[in-house]
Amino acid sequence: MQSIPVVVETIYRKTNVSHLKKGIWLYFYLLIFEGALRKWVLPGLAQPLLIVRDPVAAWLIFVALRDGVWKPNRKVALMWGVTILAFITALLVGHGNIMVALYGMRITLLHFPIIFIIGTVFDKEDVLRIGKMMLWVNIAMTILVAAQFYSPQGAWVNRGIGGDAEGSGFTGAAGFFRVPGTFSFSNGLSLFYGFSAAYIFYFWLTRKESIIHIPRNLLLGSTIALLAAIPLSISRTVLFEVVASLLFMLFISGKNPKVIKQIAGGAIGGIFILTILNFFTFFQTATLAFTTRFTNADTSEGGASGTFGRFLKGVFGAFYDGNATYLGYGLGMGTNAGSQLMTGKVSFLISEGEWGRLIGEMGFTLGLIMILIRVGFIFGVTINAWRSISLGNMLPWMLISFGFLNVMQGQWAQPTALGFSVIVGGLIVAAFKTNRKN
Repeated sequence: MQSIPVVVETIYRKTNVSHLKKGIWLYFYLLIFEGALRKWVLPGLAQPLLIVRDPVAAWLIFVALRDGVWKPNRKVALMWGVTILAFITALLVGHGNIMVALYGMRITLLHFPIIFIIGTVFDKEDVLRIGKMMLWVNIAMTILVAAQFYSPQGAWVNRGIGGDAEGSGFTGAAGFFRVPGTFSFSNGLSLFYGFSAAYIFYFWLTRKESIIHIPRNLLLGSTIALLAAIPLSISRTVLFEVVASLLFMLFISGKNPKVIKQIAGGAIGGIFILTILNFFTFFQTATLAFTTRFTNADTSEGGASGTFGRFLKGVFGAFYDGNATYLGYGLGMGTNAGSQLMTGKVSFLISEGEWGRLIGEMGFTLGLIMILIRVGFIFGVTINAWRSISLGNMLPWMLISFGFLNVMQGQWAQPTALGFSVIVGGLIVAAFKTNRKN
């Protein structure tokens, strides 16, 4: 029989874990709706709301450390050490702007540890609950995207940051704009649908055996919303991310042949849904805009080979494009907010690519260490996720279909991209924590 102090300590710990879980959910909701706050709800606070998740991240770290729920691992300790050194060099030999350095510092000091706090506090059931919520939000998001797509840029639904009446759309095709949904910029919408796709494909594989109930009509509705969103978003990235999740699902059949039936059924169902959607004028119009955008981009950017070339440049170009100095130009200088503070306008002062930014800001040595931490983390969980398929746990693998490139090379200087990388990284770690299949 447990003593009273042990029982009290157990209750205390469970209560604090419950509070931390609520904090993680708040972080998630603020990621999805931060842009809505900046555009429609509190436009006068658009600038401070850019970092609205920072206080939540700081609170999560403080409570997790105070209550002994989580302790920094080697990756976090090393990342913190590199960040502090980069902050010091930014002030001593770099740009010398303390506000810019602090803005750059918050990326890895506050947000990177949240990956491991989520992995400690959440379990697989929590990860699936996030997925179920994504199914609901995905449907609502596509309805909003359709309204933005067909509305003029001056309409309220297309208001920009700070209530900008000129609109939030970006250059699209065929007279239509790429819209951002609830997000500040269109990149957030692309990331949202990539995240949704990973869950949707997973639930089609495991819905009947899932440890939480996923209504078939909800999954079907969210699938239709995802397919409709591909042309409505006029985003090639959305298409590529959906295809990536599909390919990851196909790889599962090599480790678990039992899922081939579900994959074949899903493929037939997807073709049927697209055929039905194509009878509707709204879908035909969106498809025309999307194909025009795809064709124009292929012509100007070199098609698939050009896309692959840009990827290779993002990976290797960081080491030879002239930004690789020994101590760097200063933490935060490569962010849009940093350039705004330093020059009064948004621009890429160092590099548009993430690895180029890291090398340029922190110098070759510290930047390379940061890159290796991210690469080591995502490759480690990917190997474990592949092994978990044989044990009946396919969730980490499907989440990696979205998380692999975003954690390894995602543009963490942009708050929304950073938030999605943190959320999916933490959910991947948490998805391993189960004794049950699927």
